[in-house]
Amino acid sequence: RWLKADFALVKAHRGDRLGNLTYRMAARNFGPLMCMAAANSIVQVSELVEPGALDPEAVVTPGIFVQGVVEVAVPAQEETLNRAKAVYPEVTR
Repeated sequence: RWLKADFALVKAHRGDRLGNLTYRMAARNFGPLMCMAAANSIVQVSELVEPGALDPEAVVTPGIFVQGVVEVAVPAQEETLNRAKAVYPEVTR
């Protein structure tokens, strides 16, 4: 069996609006793999740069595997929420 997903939510270090991505540290382990395995990949980047600003030799995931890029300049807010033990509100039906 192969790894297959409808959506992949991936975090990368730098990316351009075309979807070319670079990673830091352990994010490089599964980020590129999930972008390739999913039908739709949405990526959160710490730094969104102009196309052509990334060194082509440093690009790990080419833009053909990415359908959306969102810039979150200060991702430390995630750690703040984790430390505060924030939870999603319960959904009532």
